[in-house]
Amino acid sequence: MKAAILDKYDKHGRDLTIAEVPMPEIKADEVLVKVHTAGVNPLDNMIVRGEVKLIVPYAMPLVMGNEFCGTIEEMGSEVSGFSVGQRVYGRLPLSHIGAFAEYVAVSSDAIAKVPDYLSDEEATAVPLTALTALQALELLQVKTGDTVFISGGTGSFGAMAIPVAKSRGLKVITNGSASQRDRVIGLGADRFIDYKSEDYSKALHDVDGVIDTLGERELPKEFGILKRSGHLVSLRGMPNGEFAKRMDMPLWKRMLFKFAGMKYDRMAARCQQHYHFIFVHEDCEGLQQVSRLFDEKRIPASVDEVFGLEDVNQALKKVASGGSKGKTVLKINR
Repeated sequence: MKAAILDKYDKHGRDLTIAEVPMPEIKADEVLVKVHTAGVNPLDNMIVRGEVKLIVPYAMPLVMGNEFCGTIEEMGSEVSGFSVGQRVYGRLPLSHIGAFAEYVAVSSDAIAKVPDYLSDEEATAVPLTALTALQALELLQVKTGDTVFISGGTGSFGAMAIPVAKSRGLKVITNGSASQRDRVIGLGADRFIDYKSEDYSKALHDVDGVIDTLGERELPKEFGILKRSGHLVSLRGMPNGEFAKRMDMPLWKRMLFKFAGMKYDRMAARCQQHYHFIFVHEDCEGLQQVSRLFDEKRIPASVDEVFGLEDVNQALKKVASGGSKGKTVLKINR
């Protein structure tokens, strides 16, 4: 089968190679999925650059890709609750990625049935970003009626996080380019701040939770709008000791990340606030919850552009350049 392969890390980025690789063999608790579409995410570029190797040390060569939509071709002897021919999607386990391929073997604990109203391309936009939103909201410890600020919410994450947050009864504020205002309001945002004409750090105060998508340069401002004792979850900051403990990492990594994230922990401690780093993990129960939510609310899934597998490097460059209006997708089995 054809797959997109990374042969070594490169901090400057590098092209993947399209190669013929053996068909995956499934274990008793796995299913073999014929991949229709795969999502391309900033995480994929981070893996190429070696930025997550302390969190997940991958062996090379590596079949890339973290999320997919496809149909079950074969099931292991211990798999139940699914059937051959069923359309499923998932965020692959952290230690066993490989969605940029014609077929993938995946644990049944990492997949869920696709809501019928979603196309393959739309379905691929859901697993990683929806689970990230769900897991971030859990860390924020927010409740119905609370206000959440999502920084830079005009990309693929915001396109999923905004409707997920609204479905939980939250008030959502985000910022970005004015050209995206109508689209973001249409997704359910209660307030949109044009970053060129208004400074959110002066317009907002005492919000209940913040989801950071921009990283270090924005964190001081984001803590500044957060209420005392509030929680901030970062997708782009530095892992800290709390993250390492939550991920059940060995003691040496807990000490390493405690030191690495100390700057942000101290920043949060000034107002008794809490800093969390998130690296989304597979979660069958969470994804099933997402599927039920999508079925009930008919939440839209935003797709920006679709590429073929042979154009995977073009897709990765597009994601790296920023400015996406939704998920960038690879169409693999046409």
